[in-house]
Amino acid sequence: MSMLNIVIPGDYPPQIAGSPQLKRLSKYGEVTLYTDRPHNVHEQVSRVLDADIIINTRGSVKWDKEKLSKLPKLKMISTCSIGTDMIDLEYAREIGLVVSNQPGRTSYVVAEHIFGLMFALAKRAALQTAHIKNGTWIRLENVLLSGKMLGIIGTGNIGSNMARLAKAIGMNVIAWTFNPSKTLVSELGIKYVGFDELLDQADVISLHVNLSEKTKHLIDSKEISKMKNGALLINGGRGELINTESLIDALNSGKLGGAALDVFDQEPIPKDHPLLECGNVVFTPHMADQTPEGIELLNEGAVDNVVAYLEGNPVNVC
Repeated sequence: MSMLNIVIPGDYPPQIAGSPQLKRLSKYGEVTLYTDRPHNVHEQVSRVLDADIIINTRGSVKWDKEKLSKLPKLKMISTCSIGTDMIDLEYAREIGLVVSNQPGRTSYVVAEHIFGLMFALAKRAALQTAHIKNGTWIRLENVLLSGKMLGIIGTGNIGSNMARLAKAIGMNVIAWTFNPSKTLVSELGIKYVGFDELLDQADVISLHVNLSEKTKHLIDSKEISKMKNGALLINGGRGELINTESLIDALNSGKLGGAALDVFDQEPIPKDHPLLECGNVVFTPHMADQTPEGIELLNEGAVDNVVAYLEGNPVNVC
């Protein structure tokens, strides 16, 4: 057990560096932490060639079949995240590699952030801030959210918490998901509707489904055309849930009233990306759970998963 090598291959921006959670692993083996992102595939693989366990703190450090096939000693990857799209899970299962994530652990933290993005968008906070900084004082109508219809796509842990917050300010909530929950219908008063019905009825649409082959470009030009004129679109799931070109067209044409995004199909988003030139938009850099409380919850959960695996009781296995 003392000979185990536990490697954190690219902890930048800092996530687990300095966390007291790492001390819990000292009795199991040596922990090596890299405080910068690997610059290329060769460097990424070389950092973990001797690793028994990887703690993946950043989604930008991806593990596809090509990389994993070069790591015969690797037994487990523990993620500091809910999402697992940075790992080829199918190949991991094929080679017997254990991958543990943290479903729902920071759902209320993420939901609060997405809720805040909705408010910033509805009140045109970013747009008005930019005008004031440029010396212009303009009057634009805001959106009153109370009484409006929020359409939630995906009612897992984050989506259901988003529904609770919206209900608290008097919004009406409809939802679509792959697996409707009777409990949420009774507890929160969520009404499940068909996908097209949600697009047609919602004043605000918030995306909370996982990224998969089924959900890639779930929102494209066809779906946007079915939305209300002036609808607000929020994405706190994954960037590729939306076809970015279609989103840009809809924002520039005025079909959509605005968009709030914590995720992008290119991360970091290039500084010359045309999306950044759109009008009523609010952006944050994939950081919805990045509060001190959220960060430490994820650090604790990642270490919990490693300890559970080493003690013979793996949990949250994907």
